[in-house]
Amino acid sequence: METVHIAGSDSPIGRFRVASTETGLAYVELPHSNGRGMRDWMQRYVLEHRCVDEIGPNRAAIEQILEYLASERIHFDLPLDLRGTPFQRAVWDVLLKIPYGERCSYTEVARAIGRPTAQRAVGSANGANPVSLVVPCHRVITADGSLGGYGGGQDLKARLLAMESSRPSCDRLL
Repeated sequence: METVHIAGSDSPIGRFRVASTETGLAYVELPHSNGRGMRDWMQRYVLEHRCVDEIGPNRAAIEQILEYLASERIHFDLPLDLRGTPFQRAVWDVLLKIPYGERCSYTEVARAIGRPTAQRAVGSANGANPVSLVVPCHRVITADGSLGGYGGGQDLKARLLAMESSRPSCDRLL
């Protein structure tokens, strides 16, 4: 039986929750999901589990997410426990390489994983990203420059992209 540590925090975007395992951060639940996303993720990927409300194992993730949302962090330094299909993991690996303040299209991500016609599948993998913000799926937009979808809603996606664009991209903080 696997232990999943869950903790939450208030933030400038609303209350969010994180879940971690012994391996690392496994899920970030953005505001307005009503707990459904985390519950669905656990039913799919953590079949036998025990949930523990605990800040300890999640302290670094919460602190780093809050620093990011305050424009004080441009890189996350967290162990991750990403669970998904090989295709999803390939997409998420590319997302981790998109620099702070930059954007990439679904087509560019599809090309980067060697599947140039898989834009829709990339969009689905993007939507299945279990650790939004940390794996920056909000940085992926459509080829015509429009936002596309986002699990936290288009308003939050636009807000995150604006926040990243307004801060000089430099490595001076972390």
